[in-house]
Amino acid sequence: MVHDIVAKALSEGRFKLLDYEAYELLEAYGIPTPGYRVASNYEEAIKAANEVGYPVAIKVVSPDIMHKTDVGGVILNVNSDDEVKRACEEMNSNIKRLAPYARVSGFLIQHMVQGGLEVIVGGLRDRIFGTVILFGIGGILTELYKDTSMRIAPITEDDALSMIKETKAYQLMIGYRGMPRRDIYSLVDVIVKFSRLMIENPQISEADLNPVIMLENGKGSYAVDARFIIKPA
Repeated sequence: MVHDIVAKALSEGRFKLLDYEAYELLEAYGIPTPGYRVASNYEEAIKAANEVGYPVAIKVVSPDIMHKTDVGGVILNVNSDDEVKRACEEMNSNIKRLAPYARVSGFLIQHMVQGGLEVIVGGLRDRIFGTVILFGIGGILTELYKDTSMRIAPITEDDALSMIKETKAYQLMIGYRGMPRRDIYSLVDVIVKFSRLMIENPQISEADLNPVIMLENGKGSYAVDARFIIKPA
């Protein structure tokens, strides 16, 4: 299945997986993602939102848009059927105005995981070192803090735990100043599985899961957004 996802994208001349393709890839490796559906219009989007559960995030599905937020292609914290309809209409208007070149096939409706700590798990293929895995603080703070650690794949559980402990983010995970302790071992599992995904799929040249949301201890970690850049082997 994984090979089919990548091969289909390449056959269509695409070098980035669509969101739902990325989630299918993660699910194939047992990396948890929030519930999601793909809808072609607002009526289907409303049905999808009720199936995955409010609140939801709505994201444009387009092979021509690299950074969805730059063109108004992401709307968060949508909480009702009426808000879904308005969000879809607003998004269509945004795309027509800011990315008129883009082909749009619909919307991705995703349940929003709330109240967690955002981290990033990434990977790239270096000409000298091979497959390199990165971990650090995630979300909008990634570039600001540059709090990261790296290892050459494959990554063991001990490697993943060491990566986590090398960052300042680790202090947030273990209950800094009364904050809830996060589910560290579910994150270790994500890093190990992501490392295997990168090693076993050489057509993926670069990828990042940002953010991965860590919930409280025992409640898991979820890859909320994923970007996969691919190239012919």
